[in-house]
Amino acid sequence: MKEVKKYIEQYDHSVFLDDVFIYVDSSGSYLIVEPYTLIEGNESHYVLSNFCPSITDREQARQLERYRNGEDFLNNREVNASLSFCKDLSDTMHVCRSRNGDGTLLTSIWDTQDKLVNLYFYHSFDTTVQFNLTAALAKGDHTLSIPDLFPKNSEFERLANYKTPHNTPIFRISLVVLVGILTFFVLLIGLFLIRNNSIGISIRAAILIAGMNLLLGGYLFVLATNLYIYYFDAPYIHYSSNLISASSYMPFLLLLTIVPFTLYTLKQSKSIKTKLWIKAMLVSNNMIYIVLILAFGYWGLFNIWN
Repeated sequence: MKEVKKYIEQYDHSVFLDDVFIYVDSSGSYLIVEPYTLIEGNESHYVLSNFCPSITDREQARQLERYRNGEDFLNNREVNASLSFCKDLSDTMHVCRSRNGDGTLLTSIWDTQDKLVNLYFYHSFDTTVQFNLTAALAKGDHTLSIPDLFPKNSEFERLANYKTPHNTPIFRISLVVLVGILTFFVLLIGLFLIRNNSIGISIRAAILIAGMNLLLGGYLFVLATNLYIYYFDAPYIHYSSNLISASSYMPFLLLLTIVPFTLYTLKQSKSIKTKLWIKAMLVSNNMIYIVLILAFGYWGLFNIWN
C-alpha cells in the first residue's frame, strides 16, 4: 500500500470532486483517495459511503441511509469474510431509486488472498460472475461488455435507453435553442410595448408571458447543468441551493398555466386587432410550452407520487 500511496501522491487528486477511491491489498491495509487528502488504515472492517471521510464526522455520515445500513449491519452481526456475508452486506447498502429504478451499477467483492473477484450487476444479487485475477491479468489489456455477462435486466435496459441533455447532445442543444427563443420573445414583446402599445395584447398578458418565459429560461439552464435532477425524486431537492430546489416546482407551474395560456393564444389568433407577428409569436410560444410539458413528463419531473 505504501507503493500505491507514493504513486498517487505524484498526481493532483483534488480534481476528484465527486469521487472517492479505495485501494485494498492482500494484508487488509487500505488507502482512501479523496480530493482533500489520502487516508491509510488497516481496521478489520470499514464502511464508507458517498462522502469524504476527512470532512464528514460520524453524525453526518449516519444521516446517509447507505452508510447507516452498512454500519448497523456490521454492528448487529458477527463479521466474517465469507462471500455470502459480503453479498448480504452489499445488498443492504445498495441503492435502487424509485423514480427510474436506477442506482448501484456494479458491486464487486474481492478475495485478496485467492485473487478472486465476484461481480454483481445493477443491484441484482441473484447472479454473479467470478473472475480469477491472475488469469485475467495474464490476458493483457482487454475489454468486456459487463451487461452481456449477465441475464437481461429490464430496469437497466430502461436506464440505458433513458435520454437526457447530459447523455444526448441534441437534447442539450435543444435546451439552449429554446432558451434563446423564449428570451427573444421577451425582448420582442418589451421592445414593441415601449414603441407601440397597440399591438393587440394587453400589458398584463405581455408581462405574464414574459415572466413565464424568463422563469422557464432559468429552469432550462438548471436542467442543462444539474445531472441529478433526472434521477432523484421529484421535486428535486438540491443539497446546497434553495434556488435550484425551488425551481423544481417550475414544471407544475407550467402545467397549471398551460390551459389559460392556450385559451388566450386561441382568442388572440382569431382577433383582427392582434398583429400578425404577435399571433405567430403567441402560437410559437405556446407550442414551446407544450413541448416542454411533454419533455418534463418524459423525464419524470411530475412524478411526485414516488
